[in-house]
Amino acid sequence: MSIAPETALWFLPFAVVIGVWVAWNDMAFMKIPNKAVVALFGVFVAVGPLALPLEDYLWRYAQFGIVLAVGFVLSSVRAVGAGDAKFAAVMAPFIDMGDFQLFLVLFATVLVAAFATHRAMRAVPAVRSAFPGWESWERRDFPMGLALGTGLIFYIALGALYGQG
Repeated sequence: MSIAPETALWFLPFAVVIGVWVAWNDMAFMKIPNKAVVALFGVFVAVGPLALPLEDYLWRYAQFGIVLAVGFVLSSVRAVGAGDAKFAAVMAPFIDMGDFQLFLVLFATVLVAAFATHRAMRAVPAVRSAFPGWESWERRDFPMGLALGTGLIFYIALGALYGQG
């Protein structure tokens, strides 16, 4: 992994809280709150200069812009939800470009695991009754915030444990 462990440790506590918030909210309401998107972006703006060299910090805004533009197009053609696209965009600056391929593999794995787990759990009456009223139990579409939030947490946690810097 290219992310430095020190960088990952700066971001990890915030990523865990916001990632869990996004996953939970998307499962319960099938929405990623704009407040969560703004909060994660605020973490990057505030903590990024402490965690990253200035040049890296500034370049990561380009990652944000690229993912935001791609997400806008995908959202416009209804390939992804608008909240998913916005959250993916604010996740982008947290990903070291040296880890891009690794992150894609990690995210694909998390996505498949999250989808399978969500679908299995919604078929278990005890789980459904433990979380009554969750929209994701009833809707056909998948709460992508579950995979996005979890993917971000796993990536940063792995960086803290195995990053090279």
